[in-house]
Amino acid sequence: MNRPIIFTIDDDPQVLRAISRDLKKQYGNEYKILSTTSANEALESITELKNSDDVVALFLCDQRMPEMEGVEFLEKAIKIFPEAKRVLLTAYSDTAAAIRAINDVRLDYYLVKPWDPPEDKLYPVINDLLDDWQSDYVPEFKGIKVVGFQFSPQSHLIKDYLASNLIPYRWLDIQKNPDAAEYLQINKLVHADLPLVFFEDGTFLIKPSIKDIAAKIGKNSQVIHDIYDVVIIGAGPAGMAAAVYGASEGLKTLMIERKAPGGQAGTSSRIENYLGFPAGLSGADLTRRAISQAERLGANLLSPQSVSDIKQKDGYKTIILEGGGEIISRTVVITTGVDYRKLEVKGVEDFTGAGIYYGAATTEAFACKDKDVYIIGGGNSAGQAAMYLSKFAKDVYIIIRKDGLAATMSSYLIDQIGSTANIHVLGNTEVIEAIGDKCLEKLTLINVKTKETVTKEAEALYIFIGAKPYTDWLQLDIIKDGKEFIETGRELRNYEGFTKIWKLARDPYLLETSCAGIFAAGDVRAGAMNRVASAVGEGSMAISFVHKYLADV
Repeated sequence: MNRPIIFTIDDDPQVLRAISRDLKKQYGNEYKILSTTSANEALESITELKNSDDVVALFLCDQRMPEMEGVEFLEKAIKIFPEAKRVLLTAYSDTAAAIRAINDVRLDYYLVKPWDPPEDKLYPVINDLLDDWQSDYVPEFKGIKVVGFQFSPQSHLIKDYLASNLIPYRWLDIQKNPDAAEYLQINKLVHADLPLVFFEDGTFLIKPSIKDIAAKIGKNSQVIHDIYDVVIIGAGPAGMAAAVYGASEGLKTLMIERKAPGGQAGTSSRIENYLGFPAGLSGADLTRRAISQAERLGANLLSPQSVSDIKQKDGYKTIILEGGGEIISRTVVITTGVDYRKLEVKGVEDFTGAGIYYGAATTEAFACKDKDVYIIGGGNSAGQAAMYLSKFAKDVYIIIRKDGLAATMSSYLIDQIGSTANIHVLGNTEVIEAIGDKCLEKLTLINVKTKETVTKEAEALYIFIGAKPYTDWLQLDIIKDGKEFIETGRELRNYEGFTKIWKLARDPYLLETSCAGIFAAGDVRAGAMNRVASAVGEGSMAISFVHKYLADV
């Protein structure tokens, strides 16, 4: 944590040096002493300090300054740091102005020049004021701050990116948090500039893209090799496992992720059936451990970055990056996973990111405190989200078309949900309309058996309605099944066009696609088990086939 600041302002350089020297001698170990001869410069500096979450404990300024008088400076300064103590440095002839300032700016003390010896005339005064300030001081959050509207899709996108990348941040709702309005005011910004992202160095971005934020915080790794041995597209459990094994076995390894590492598993509040973690672990914790491991072993991560296509020439694979740029690799492992299917219901698209979310239970959970929230879906992701949201929401309602959860959810989750008083399962139910003004306010539900409809108040709706493979970007002639999952291994022989594509004497390896040297692992692959453990197993297995392929070429 940064030291609190004592800020001194005096237009006389000699006086300023003297007061700064005395303050540093007595308080330099516990406080940071800043000084300037310009009141205007001081105002600019304290705005930057506020943006960067530094805190001023005490202002000590001269009354007679050419740019503005000390009292006028304090009037402006206390709007930015209202809790700071205020001391006016005056000549004997200015004591009347100092006495008036006690009421005007709630002046704590005035010192008459000279203050020698400081042990008698300066330090006792400052000691009392700093002790008083410390008794009420609560340290500010030190890190990234996001200011915006709660029900803004762009604000949600930023929060979800930061949360998914395990980057601590403080959310300031412009409609509920007075600090949010203060940041706008001191930086001369307006609501039209939202969302805003403030960084630790005091700088900020207006309506930033995810790439802007990534570049600012140093998350955009650079491509460091002309040719990679393996490029992994997708950083879910399968991709992270492939990166760990590839790097550990000496392959030049690059992992490309379009959103944030972890995939859908990374957003899970609790994974309780993963081998070796009897108490369970969160998706965020699993992601943090895996990415740290991969990077320590030498893998590179490029994120956020989308891939638009893969091309082949002379045995090399060229990965075409969205927005320009190419990466050359000897092999590719596709681990892009799946996306939640869109809910094609009236009103849902209007409020996506403004009360309706696909996944993202951990990102928006606190905003649901003491509210009624709904979840669509009967799989493990929906169950884990319900358990997490139950800690915040008044009531959580799980909407499913079937009678119950037994056919689609693990029994341990069903047991937990059954013993959680504020989680309710609405069987044989569908959403037929989302209603609201600027955000979701109500849901209309229908019983699929009786056709009876009812409209309920709803603060949020989280959608987990099955998955579709993320393969739309893939233009290369890679064989997929009828649901667009990538086909691999011996199953490729069942496709009529396979022999037109595959020209090698051998059969494809178990996880190899119809294009030699390009592999698929995890949920994006046809026939995958859709479990974190199996995805990790396939990711690591893919690297063994990469080695086999490289040994043959």
